Amino acid sequence: MAIKKNYTFYKVIIMKSQINEIYQGFEQGPIRPPSEANSLLIRLTRNCPWNHCAFCPVYKNQKFSLRPLEHILFDIDIINKYIKELINSSDGISQDFIDKRAYNIDDKEKSAFYAALNWYSNGMESIFLQDANSLIVKPENLIKILFYIKDLFPETKRITSYARSHTITKIKDSDLQNIKKAGLNRIHIGLESGSDEVLKMVKKGSTKADHIKAGIKVKNAEIELSEYVMPGLGGQKYSEINATETADALNQINPDFIRIRTLAIPSNVPLWKMKSNGDFIECSDLMKTKELLIFIKSLSGIQSRIVSDHILNLFEDIDGILPDDKEKMVNKLNNFLNMDPQQQLYFQVGKRFGIVRRLDQINSEKAYIIENICKKMNINTENADYAINEIMQRFI
Repeated sequence: MAIKKNYTFYKVIIMKSQINEIYQGFEQGPIRPPSEANSLLIRLTRNCPWNHCAFCPVYKNQKFSLRPLEHILFDIDIINKYIKELINSSDGISQDFIDKRAYNIDDKEKSAFYAALNWYSNGMESIFLQDANSLIVKPENLIKILFYIKDLFPETKRITSYARSHTITKIKDSDLQNIKKAGLNRIHIGLESGSDEVLKMVKKGSTKADHIKAGIKVKNAEIELSEYVMPGLGGQKYSEINATETADALNQINPDFIRIRTLAIPSNVPLWKMKSNGDFIECSDLMKTKELLIFIKSLSGIQSRIVSDHILNLFEDIDGILPDDKEKMVNKLNNFLNMDPQQQLYFQVGKRFGIVRRLDQINSEKAYIIENICKKMNINTENADYAINEIMQRFI
């Protein structure tokens, strides 16, 4: 498909006779990566086309659907309308202005107004395409959407999306290159594990070979790549192989970002049932730390940035660019593993309650606060794993 340099899409007019599905208003999906907290969310699809992952609580019992192209473009038009209002407001963006303007907006557009307001307030630098796998949209339609975004918001620096490896492997290299030219800057892929045993166990729907092929295709298209890995996903049985095989896959891909998402198991996912039946034995924090250490030690020959940017992660400060920062990250994990069990417990509890964020923040005052919490909640080194799991349920 040829790429037109100065592409401008037609003005969208929604007519019931043109499409089967009637437009119900501006839409946004339930999730986005933490790195997209300031992004405008544009929903291309609803839910997940795979939706079988045993560890994932999102989209369960929800039907997947592609949103009509006209609806997506109309959403973008509505955002553009409110962005123009915000830019041209002579009185400034006061709370009074927001309240009065929102009061007079049709219910179908209120969420669009607040989305535009949030995006405008955060500098309008990035856009995230939802939901779980926007690359499943036909390349020609995705390219039209991207051109339309860039036409209305030419100053936007980054447009990103989630995608499944299995989907990426089916896209022609030329289409992926054209998608890049149209404006998609970054793709987030949930690799989770590089072990075929683990991937099969958790019903990921992709193999290690799929992950490697997809990652290389994205890199060859010169699109930034974020790969998500999940320490603990193999349970105690596959803990070490989960670390080494995941590292091996990433060593072959060399993604721009490796993002850590420590496994936590909510009660509404199939993995919880596997755990309850004894078919899956969960790793403790200590085991996950050892697994993470093996994983980082096994990374070699790549220049990826490792990021630990999720509330479920015990080690928020595992952050660095390979290979230069590898030793620093390894040392931080070893520092925790070399602490006595009581100090390890204090850090675990302190981190989960938000009292500390790094190991070096446990001073005498904070240790006293954490000690009191442990006494009140009867948390000790004997029941630490159970207690920590109970605390983490708040976040999932």
